[in-house]
Formats: sequence, structure tokens, C-alpha cells
Amino acid sequence: MVTNMVKSIANHDLPKPPSGKYPAKAHCRRVAAWIAENGGPSSGVIYLQGQTLKEHEDDDTEMHFRQRRHFYYLTGCEVPDCGFAYDIASDKSTLWIPPVDPNVVMWAGMPLLPKEALEKYDIDSVLTTDELKSGKSVQDLLKKPNETLLVIKDRLDMDIFNTDSVKHLQPNVDYEWARRGIEQCRVVKDEHEIAMIRHANIISSYAHEQVQVSVHAASNERELNALFMMHCHANGCKEMAYGCICAAGTNASTLHYVHNNLPLTNKLNMLMDCGAEYNCYCADITRTFPLNGRFSPESREIYALVLKMQTECMGMIKAGVLWEDVHMRAHNIAAAGLRDLGILKKELSVEQILDSKVTTRFFPHGLGHYLGMDTHDTGGNANYEDPNPYLKYLRVRGKLPVNAVVTNEPGIYFREFPLKQELKDGVWKDVVDESVLDRYWSVGGVRIEDDVVVKENGCDNLTTVSSKLEDIEALCGTIAL
Repeated sequence: MVTNMVKSIANHDLPKPPSGKYPAKAHCRRVAAWIAENGGPSSGVIYLQGQTLKEHEDDDTEMHFRQRRHFYYLTGCEVPDCGFAYDIASDKSTLWIPPVDPNVVMWAGMPLLPKEALEKYDIDSVLTTDELKSGKSVQDLLKKPNETLLVIKDRLDMDIFNTDSVKHLQPNVDYEWARRGIEQCRVVKDEHEIAMIRHANIISSYAHEQVQVSVHAASNERELNALFMMHCHANGCKEMAYGCICAAGTNASTLHYVHNNLPLTNKLNMLMDCGAEYNCYCADITRTFPLNGRFSPESREIYALVLKMQTECMGMIKAGVLWEDVHMRAHNIAAAGLRDLGILKKELSVEQILDSKVTTRFFPHGLGHYLGMDTHDTGGNANYEDPNPYLKYLRVRGKLPVNAVVTNEPGIYFREFPLKQELKDGVWKDVVDESVLDRYWSVGGVRIEDDVVVKENGCDNLTTVSSKLEDIEALCGTIAL
């Protein structure tokens, strides 16, 4: 059982988290400008409601709270049960927070007060939600009849606009532009957002290193899952960006493996796809490493191939590059590499292999996705109806803009079903050499994933845990710190 002591990185020589207020007002202006520039209204009020606090069924305990990301983008506010408005013409933002409830204070302590919220958030005015429900705030907000009200459908209570005191104003409700504007603007990150993603990466990378250092003492996937989360939490990242994937041996051939509870006995490798969340911003990192400290010959070959896929794709990432081209470069390298290993028949050309589509069985997912407040962030314009099997699961389509954050995560997997059935049916008889492939099933899968900021002439890798083969083996052979 892993008994590694919690070790904080707070005193190490590492970049500090971003300081100052979250730039909510700048985000409001950016969204308003995008809407106007793309044919939407140039005036009106953007109105959003945050996520509400919910209780478990048949229990009076609260469900885990996660703020709506569109709401956070314009407010920086993580408090539940809030409302927000931004008047485009006057450039004024207003936040409504829950009032003090003496019954709640008895159990949960004092809530955030308006004057404290005004100091904490980049907001012009802070009121309480009882003022919003009374109708007075709505009258002040709309000001005149037929004001354009930009909202997100199914994410607000419209009753506050239907009270007797405001019915005469009859706002012109638009359900389209607020969501479109926010989702497009979220693709390009400002310095504050990049700093938060970088900080999430620093802490997540450190946790990955501690897992590798401790792997020799683990006996079950769940121990490494717990160890990763412990180090993230100890260093300021209480939330995970997504459910950890801790897949040993052939479990690593399942792309979104969820069990994380099987023994490590007789397994070659561990695939850890885990990332922490810092102030609503995500890291998404994958490392594959040997459980006994040294890769088997077959595992080493596949790891080297995936690392080559990632490295060459990393060299292509820059502003204006077509993501489909980067993705297909990974498939080209996979085709040549699997052929050179003999898994695919050596007499075939790369073009013949790609024409067969067989690499989609070994590398079935897209090369990466946008990253930000969501692990699979907005604006990727995926087309899951695309008939092209190479592009069907690609979560980013089109050219990459400056200061987008994207993951670079190629992989090679040996998934027995449906591949073995297809081989039995003769689907790949002219492409795959089954006698060679049989040696690789136990590898399971190898994925290497880093988070990168797109720059004009290249990219900036935010992930700090090494992916070099020799570094991975060195860490896994180290006695726990």
C-alpha cells in the first residue's frame, strides 16, 4: 500500500498563481464586441443566472457545487444562487448575491456580503437577490420598453421579468447571442486565464511525478488515483478537472476507463490521465509508465512511437495551422511506425495504410481539444457526423488562433474488442500481421498528453512533468520521497 507522505510544493522555486481580480469586465466587453461584430445586437443587457445549490434526494445534504462556466467567465464569482447583468451601452455590470439568512448563518456561517463581493470581484455594483426578485432591480436594468435581453435558454428563471411591476417593459428576449459570444470568446485566453491553467498544470505535473515515484509501493489502481488527488489537494487544487483515468495493463486500451480499482498484479504499464482544477481552470495531463520501473521491449517501442507522434505534432502547432493537418500528421507517423514494427505489413506504403483506415483502430480519438474552464472547452466546432473516420472524433476543427490552449495527446491502443473480431472476420487481413500483433496486446495502450498555448510562431508547453522515456523510467525506479 502507498504510504508516501504529503509533500507541499509551496516553498519550491515555482511560478506563483496569478494575482489580482479575475478580469470579468474585460470578458464582458469582449463578448459584447464579438456579438456586435458578428451581426448581433450592439446594445441591450446580457443577463445570466449562476448555478443553484441543490440537495440530494431524500437527504438534506447539498450536492457538490460547480459554478456555470459561462456565468463565471463574465463574473469571476463562484457563489451559488447568483444573478448577473451587463448593460452593453453603459458598460455597467451588476451582480446579485444571496442575502444574509440568519437560519443559514447558524449552520454555515456568514455568507459573502455585498461590500466584500465588490472588493473581491471585477464588478461595478453588487446587490442582493431579494432586490432582484422584488422587481426594482429589473426596472433599473431594463430602463425602457422593448430593451434587448440576451440570455441563455433553459439556464434562467424568466419569472422575474413577468411580475406586475415590470410586465409593461416587455423586453425583446434573445436566446442565441449570449451563448454564441461567450463560447467563441472563451477560445482565446488572456494572460490571467493562461496563468491559471499554467498553475493547474504545475500542481498536476508535480502530482504525476509523485505517483511515478511511488508506483513501486502500490498494489491497486485506486491507490495511485488517491495519491494523485491527495497531492493536488495539498497544494491548492481541491477540485479535479475531470474524473481521473488510472488504467493498468490492458485497461489502458479503454479510452475513458472509469473503474480505477483493479489490482496491478501481472500488469506491464500504468496510464494516468489526470488533471487538477485551479479557480475553475483545468489541467489535462496523461503519462504512461512502467509499473516495475522498466518498459518491456514492446512497451518501449510503442512509447517511443507515441512520443514521436507528439513531438512532431508539437513542432507544427502555431497560430493559423489547420488542426486537421496536425491530427493527420500523427496518423502518418503512426502508420509508418506500426509498419516498421511489423504490426502492419511491411510491404505496404504509408499511403496504402492510410487508405485502409486501419490506424483509426490503433489511434481512434482526435489529437486534442481546447482546454480552459472545461476540460473539453468551448469553440472546437466538432462534427461527429463527419463520414471521414479520421476526423469524426476530432474535437477541434479549423485553424488555431493565438492564445488558444489545446491538448496534444496522441496514443496507440491495443483494444481487443472490436479489433480481434474484425481480424477474425478478415477485415484487416491484407494490412495487419497478426503474428506480430499478438506480442503487443499486453501493452494495453500508451497515451502522452500535454497542454500548450498557441503562439504566433510556435507554442508554449504548460505541462512540466517530463515525458522523456529515460526520465519516466528514472522516476519509476526512485524510492518514494
